[in-house]
Amino acid sequence: MKDFWGRLSMLIVLFISTTGAVDAVNVVAYGQVGGQITLRTESESDLYVDWYSDGQEVISKNIYGVEKKSDKWKGRVSLSKNSLIISQLRSEDFNKSFNCELRMGNTLRSSTTYSLRTMSVQPPPSSLLAGETLSLRCDLQGPDKRQVKWLGPQKRDLSKDNRVQVPNGISLTVSNVSGKDHGQWLCEVTSDNQQYVANAWVVVVDLSPAPKQPIYTSTSSLSPLIPCSIPFNVSMLKEKGIKGAYWSFTPGRASGLPSGEPKKLLALGPPPTWESLLKSDKKLPVLQPPQKNNFDFSLQWSGVTEGDRGEYTCALEFKGDKTLKRVIHLEVLQVISSRGPQLLIGQDVNLTCSLGRPMAADLSVKWIRPTQRGSQTSSRSQSPALNSTHLTIQEVGSGDRGRWKCELWRKEEKLTTAEITLKIERAPMDVWLLVTICAATVIFILLLILTVILFRRRQQRGTMPRRRKHKFCRCKEPKPKGFYRT
Repeated sequence: MKDFWGRLSMLIVLFISTTGAVDAVNVVAYGQVGGQITLRTESESDLYVDWYSDGQEVISKNIYGVEKKSDKWKGRVSLSKNSLIISQLRSEDFNKSFNCELRMGNTLRSSTTYSLRTMSVQPPPSSLLAGETLSLRCDLQGPDKRQVKWLGPQKRDLSKDNRVQVPNGISLTVSNVSGKDHGQWLCEVTSDNQQYVANAWVVVVDLSPAPKQPIYTSTSSLSPLIPCSIPFNVSMLKEKGIKGAYWSFTPGRASGLPSGEPKKLLALGPPPTWESLLKSDKKLPVLQPPQKNNFDFSLQWSGVTEGDRGEYTCALEFKGDKTLKRVIHLEVLQVISSRGPQLLIGQDVNLTCSLGRPMAADLSVKWIRPTQRGSQTSSRSQSPALNSTHLTIQEVGSGDRGRWKCELWRKEEKLTTAEITLKIERAPMDVWLLVTICAATVIFILLLILTVILFRRRQQRGTMPRRRKHKFCRCKEPKPKGFYRT
C-alpha cells in the first residue's frame, strides 16, 4: 500500500512536469568516495522541494520547512536551503542520477538532473622525507576530462611556487618538499559553474621550522630554550629508517671561544637515550626520550654565559645518507662594568650592554635604574642618555647601588633583559685613619728636621769670634820674600 501511494505521487509529479512548460536541465557533478558533495539548486523560499534518485524519493520539504527523508538515506542526506548535501559517499552512489523538482503550488518551477561521477586523488604510497619529490594525480570519471586546479595545504595558491609543475593539467609534481607541504592537498574541478573538490592527505617528515630571528637570552636568564621537534609519532620515523639524532655547537666570534668545526654536544641512539659527547664540566641538559606522539628534543639548560653564543644545529640521520638539519642562532646579552660590580663612592664607572658584536640597526636598548628609598643619588648619574649601549656614571653615590637593567628591544617587542648589581660602599674608616696618621707623622718629621737645621745654623753664626782686619802694603823696595807688615 505504501509503494502504491509512492508510485501515485510520482505519477502526479510526472504529469504536472509534463504539462508545465519547464525544460529539464542536466548537470554533471563530481564527488569523492567517502567524501561529501553538495548538489546546488535555487534557494528561493516558499517552494516545495523534492529530491529523487532513480525514481525513488530521497528527501522532500514543504513550504513550512518540514522535511521528510527516505529510510534508506537517513543519516547521509540533508538540505541546505533547497540544495542537497550527501555525505559519506559510496561507490554505488555514482551509478545513480539525482533529480530535483521545485514546485510552487501545483506549478513545476524547475527540474534538474545530476549525473554523479567519481573524482579522486592518488596520494603517494608512503610518507615523504623533506627534500624528496611529491607526485599527485587527479582522476576524473568519464571521457569529459576537465581542467583541474590544485591547492596546497590550507588552500595555498600554487601559482607562484617555482617547485610546482602541472604537465598535463591533471598530474602534479612538487620538488624539494618541506614541512609546509604536509597536510591536505586539494584537486578542484569546475563543472556547470559549480566547484567540486577531492583531497589527499600527504605526510612530509621534517623538522619544525627554525626561528627566523636569532634567539635572544642573557647571562641573567635562567633557562633558554632552543626548539627542535617533529610533530609525528616515532613509528613514522622508523618507517623512513631513522638512524639517530644529535646536537652540535659552533661558537660565534663573540663567544670568546676558538672557532672551528662544529662540536657535537648530545647524541640520540637506540634505545632512545641522550649521551653527552663533550668531555668538559659544562652542565649539559638531560633531555627526555621521544614521546609517543611528538618527537621533541629541544635543548635547554641553566647558567648561560657569553661562551654559549653561536650556532646550534639539531639533526636527524636516516638511511641512505639523508639528514634533516635545523640551525638556530643564540645571542647572549650581558652588562659589563669597567670597574667590576664593587665600587667606592665618588668613583666613575662605565656600563656596557653588549651582544659581543655590533648590534643590528633594528635593535635598541633601554636602561632601567635601581629604585631605592632614602638613598642619595648622584646628580651626575642622571644625565647620561639611557638609550645607548654605553652608560657612564660619574661620581657614583649610594643611590646608584642596586640592579641596573638593560633591556633589548626590536621595535615594540622586548627580546631579553640583562642586569648587573652594583655594590657601592664608602672607603673603610681604618684606611682613612691610617692615611691621616701617616701623613701627619711625615709632615711632623719634616717640620722637626727643618727646625733643627735652622736652629743649628743660627747657633753656629752666634758662636764664631770676630777677627780684626789687617792692612797690607807693598814696599817700594820689596824684599825678595814678598810682603811685610807695617
